[in-house]
Amino acid sequence: MAGRGRGEETARWHGDAGGVELIADPDRPRAWTLFVDAAPQSHVDLDDPRHLEFEYMRRIGHLLDLAAPTGDPLRVLHLGGGGLTLARYVATTRPGSSQLAVEADAAVADLVRHHLPLDQPSRRTLGARAGGSRAARIRLRVGDAREVLAEQRPGAYDVVIADVFAGARTPAHLTSVEFVTEIARVLSPGGLAITNIGDGPPLAHARARIAAVRSVFAHACLLTDAGVLRGRRFGNLVLGASAAPLPVDGLIRLAAGDPFPARVLSGDELDNMAASARPITDAVAEPSPEPPRNVFALRRRGSGPTTS
Repeated sequence: MAGRGRGEETARWHGDAGGVELIADPDRPRAWTLFVDAAPQSHVDLDDPRHLEFEYMRRIGHLLDLAAPTGDPLRVLHLGGGGLTLARYVATTRPGSSQLAVEADAAVADLVRHHLPLDQPSRRTLGARAGGSRAARIRLRVGDAREVLAEQRPGAYDVVIADVFAGARTPAHLTSVEFVTEIARVLSPGGLAITNIGDGPPLAHARARIAAVRSVFAHACLLTDAGVLRGRRFGNLVLGASAAPLPVDGLIRLAAGDPFPARVLSGDELDNMAASARPITDAVAEPSPEPPRNVFALRRRGSGPTTS
């Protein structure tokens, strides 16, 4: 924890949604996992912001890597702040990017500001001035994701990442066609929408979320573990969408090189997956399914939780 001795392994807070806990990673000297209501929400390595511990975050990282030419800055809206893992990744891989992260839980935001500060020098940024332009370009705002989204200007962002969980479930109002339409409104032409979906057998919620996104965007692709796709277990499904064609071939190559390779679905294969599902609307929206009680205990590291 920044500013504390390594011997103090855990700090605890109680946030708006329940218990907030920060636990040291025993394998990485300045890395921490953020838990909310006992669900792992973020893993942050202050020494190496490029390190994405959770596999679903690596898949989001692949989409970000291919969203623009290497190193080009992006304007990114993060709906779901957590430990700002992905914002730190973008700041390191794409210097000069302008980013806004929205976090609903004030206690989580306070924890991040005080114990995982953005102005900490890392192995990747030791040549940069601590507290300089990289850190200043990430803004953290406390608020409801949809309310803040509604305030943004049309075309203001190149990428919008929707990775919002209250504990281990996505709130109902952040699953609908109307929500996706608002995301499309704030994206630049050809901009990229990224959605993290938590679901398990029979994937009814995920299919309806995919249908909602496909009703708004002309192009989409899905990255997930084969076991999740086949209905064997609960897990994360990362959905990329855009008005422009997506770099599916590049995503397949990157996903194949991960410690836990992902399947990449697009085109007819993805459409067939969601063919029988009705897009979720505000009128019928419900929170995403509750994960099995033992899902986090069984999958502590690497394979990733259902929250950011």
